[in-house]
Amino acid sequence: MLRYFALFLVLLSFPLIWAQSSNAVTIKGYAPSYIGEAIQVMQIEDYFSKKESKIATTTVENDSTFNVSFSIEETQKIVIYAGKNNSHIYIQPGGIYNLYLPKEDKYGLPNPNGSSIEATFLDLDTSDINFKILQFERWNDEFISNYYHLRKKYPADFAKRLDQFKTNVEKYYNWQDSSGIAVSNAGTYFQTYVRFSIATLDNIQFAASRNRNEKHDFYIKYAPVAYKNDAYMHYISTFYEKMIPRLSMETGNRVYLGLLKSSPTLIMRALGGEYTLINMRIRELVMVKALSEQYFENQFPQTNILAVLDSVAQHSLFAANGIFAKNMIDRLTELVTGGQAPNFVLFTDKKLPKTLENFKNKYLYIHFYDPTNARNVLEIDPLLKIYETYKHEIEFITVYEGKKGEIATTDENLNRIPWQKFKEEKSNPIWKNYKVVNLPSYVLIDRFGYVVSAPALGPMPDSNYKTIDETFFHIQKAVKEQKRIRN
Repeated sequence: MLRYFALFLVLLSFPLIWAQSSNAVTIKGYAPSYIGEAIQVMQIEDYFSKKESKIATTTVENDSTFNVSFSIEETQKIVIYAGKNNSHIYIQPGGIYNLYLPKEDKYGLPNPNGSSIEATFLDLDTSDINFKILQFERWNDEFISNYYHLRKKYPADFAKRLDQFKTNVEKYYNWQDSSGIAVSNAGTYFQTYVRFSIATLDNIQFAASRNRNEKHDFYIKYAPVAYKNDAYMHYISTFYEKMIPRLSMETGNRVYLGLLKSSPTLIMRALGGEYTLINMRIRELVMVKALSEQYFENQFPQTNILAVLDSVAQHSLFAANGIFAKNMIDRLTELVTGGQAPNFVLFTDKKLPKTLENFKNKYLYIHFYDPTNARNVLEIDPLLKIYETYKHEIEFITVYEGKKGEIATTDENLNRIPWQKFKEEKSNPIWKNYKVVNLPSYVLIDRFGYVVSAPALGPMPDSNYKTIDETFFHIQKAVKEQKRIRN
């Protein structure tokens, strides 16, 4: 009896094993220019922030081959990093992809920081999603090349050509036939891809085009939200771009009042008055996008925008929208050279708030400091010398943590610093947003609020025997030259 029961369990497990293996994806091939380097497979978490996360990795062998396998639940676009370079392909559950990864883009210039390269498929099956998309894109490109120039001079003719193109596409991709992927997850993905690629063409502004509400009803209203489909998400992103300026004055005011109360519920109710946002899932998604677009416009309070996005990230009506909100917070507050510096709120001894705006029109050097640490205190003397040399061109501030049980010498160490000091608990977002891990730490921001370097050099020589002095010297020289020209 036990023997038959064991056999029954084994047979019962076959469908589960088959289901798991049917989701397996294998990517293999040749990368002779990347021997010994990593091949990383990244998924795109969302198409608003463009955040990527690693799903698999391998190394190119000495014979230039690589092979990596992993499981996925749905068809999607992925990014493959070979060394510093990257390429993208589409993958479907059960897919096997044999690729050749070139050293560089044959049509582009070499870039030491990495370039986009075009992977070559070897033995690509005609039923695969990549074959279908490449075939359609060639057809799409041919239409644009032949008729796009007509849209302004002969809009009626362009509209006629576009309608004919749509009809031809619909006839060719008849989803009732044996097209190979019609009933699969990849088939649904391809249907959506084609439909919203056509929608993007239809979104071209020309005299005979549909109005905005008609486009919404025809393309968006009854379509499932396809978070992983790049053609769908590109259309949604473009269709709802700069949504807040599009709103009526009454709706815009209601959105603003909801934001002042940091209330996603009030904002969602306000946006419900916009016809193209009748779908609640779309509305919440567009709210995330719209508020993110306003973050650097200085019309809405940034702290309130982050509070609303954080609320959506934790308590979204639809789980996938929460991922978008969380990633947008990370994107808006990330610290990258050349990017907008994250805003902050610091309080003086008199409890007066200071934000990044208070320090604009002058370079800002932020000193993150631990007055109880001997190594931190050691840097104060050279920092004072640099301050005396460059204080007219560069604003210095110190941010330190208010610790319990501070030693008696803490005040003495702080009193030696002549510039503004801010005592902030670890709960203040500045510590996280400015990626402060070790102390002391420094960040340099230009007079327009953009990051020059993070972390920046300090007053003590680093491993390359460099200090911040050289950077400050060039800033001082440039500022003095600008003053001389103005005078």
